Amino acid sequence: MEGHYVINLGRQLGSGGKEIGEKLANDLGIAFYDKELINLASEESGLCREFFEKADEKASQTILGGLFGTRFPFVTEGAYPYNSYLSNDSLFKIQSDVIRQLAEKQSCLFVGRCADYILRDHPRCANVFVSASPEARIERLMKLHHISAEDAEDLMEKADKKRSAYYNYYSYKTWGAAATYHLCIDSSVLGIDGTVEFIKNFVKLKLHL
Repeated sequence: MEGHYVINLGRQLGSGGKEIGEKLANDLGIAFYDKELINLASEESGLCREFFEKADEKASQTILGGLFGTRFPFVTEGAYPYNSYLSNDSLFKIQSDVIRQLAEKQSCLFVGRCADYILRDHPRCANVFVSASPEARIERLMKLHHISAEDAEDLMEKADKKRSAYYNYYSYKTWGAAATYHLCIDSSVLGIDGTVEFIKNFVKLKLHL
């Protein structure tokens, strides 16, 4: 792990967080992980990726759309019990193990998925939260998904509720609260590229890059 560092990026839907994360990781020449973690967790456990997709950033109470308590055979027999009860908590543990393994091997940027909490003992990490004004978020979602302002606002509210419930449940901290992160930034002030540059300079100062 010596020399490796990690950037954990939380984000509001429509804030451009994923794009900012991708550009930042590219500028710094480090690995970028978002939805890729689902594939890696699936490969690590031998479980179908569908289980991880259904549980993705959902708190334990919303167990796999009502599948909790049902016994599933694993796709391949591995380190996990063949007849485990499959819950969001067990899927979270598998994904957490994957995040820790990746952070040990290389410098990485992780988007969401409680990575800042999972890697709380990592000696070199920067935890960042990207927000944006409601107007900017709605405009971005309208363009991205070709939807109305009303639908964009609805999508935004549901995503915020889901992400905060997930984060607060697993981390025991408050999603989006300034005290939870090293840096909180509004991407609608500086724009995507300006926000990338600002975070990059902050990370370099904090981690002595």
